[in-house]
Amino acid sequence: MTILLIRLLDFLCAFFGLLFAFPFLLVLTVIGYFDTGSPIFIQERVGRFKKPFKLIKFRTMTVGTASVASHLASSSSITKLGHFLRKTKLDELPQLWNVLTGEMSLVGPRPNLFNQEELITERDSRGVYNVRPGITGLAQVNKIDMSTPVLLAKTDEEMIASLTISDYFKYILQTVTGAGSGDRVTKD
Repeated sequence: MTILLIRLLDFLCAFFGLLFAFPFLLVLTVIGYFDTGSPIFIQERVGRFKKPFKLIKFRTMTVGTASVASHLASSSSITKLGHFLRKTKLDELPQLWNVLTGEMSLVGPRPNLFNQEELITERDSRGVYNVRPGITGLAQVNKIDMSTPVLLAKTDEEMIASLTISDYFKYILQTVTGAGSGDRVTKD
């Protein structure tokens, strides 16, 4: 797929997604205030060409939880609302703003933290940072998360090399219908 076609699809899907989901986003934001007092979570992530950007999500963990990859975080820090948001993947909805502004794509490698050095090395060697990070992709629908950096980087590379328009919509549909489990969290 061409970069321009992907960007056009991303823009249109994000614009209409935000437009139609706006009332729902407002409701989740209000409920989030009662859950954590701070419903929006903003975190610096590695973007295209390894440039930093601010990823926006609904907060699923208590305020003050350490800024580590999800698989290193404790499950005890996830709030009751957070469990629901993660299970339904609704915590990702605010990232449509990142897609709209061009920092992310709907489909691409999940953006990692700057402290995930092994993953950065693996992805860098495979050209993964030459594309925009995404909300979902081949790794996510196959339950491959950042706890396996080599496998994740290989899967990201495979997706980038073979992505078609059909795959683009397939990964989105699989995510919306429940494929994948999101990033793993350490059980307490």
